[in-house]
Amino acid sequence: MSDEANRAAFMEIQGRMIETTGKLKQVQNQIRNKETEKKRAFLTLEELGQLPDSTNTYKAAGRTFLLEPKSVLVNEQQQKLKDSETAISSLQTSKEYLEKQKADVENNLRELLQQDPSLAQQIMSMSVM
Repeated sequence: MSDEANRAAFMEIQGRMIETTGKLKQVQNQIRNKETEKKRAFLTLEELGQLPDSTNTYKAAGRTFLLEPKSVLVNEQQQKLKDSETAISSLQTSKEYLEKQKADVENNLRELLQQDPSLAQQIMSMSVM
């Protein structure tokens, strides 16, 4: 009876581990995307800063370009920069939480395997095949 309960607990922990790892990878990808967006906005702001205020600037809208004042483009890029920074800090918090959750699941798994060495042997024999 105990063996079956340990096996069920292992399956549950394994499922949580897979789920947590997937969420963690997703958050890491989102962080990378936001950092890229932030860098692009920063570089665009640097280039716009070098232009005189009277310069014609264009904004991409699908496959067309619209004439926009430089100040509008600068404001948009500054907003993108701020939004990216906010999103990155929020995602970092989520990442830290998921990393703690993953560590807890790993500890639970380690305790279960130490508690029932026969389960560990069964798992090792299954993964070899």
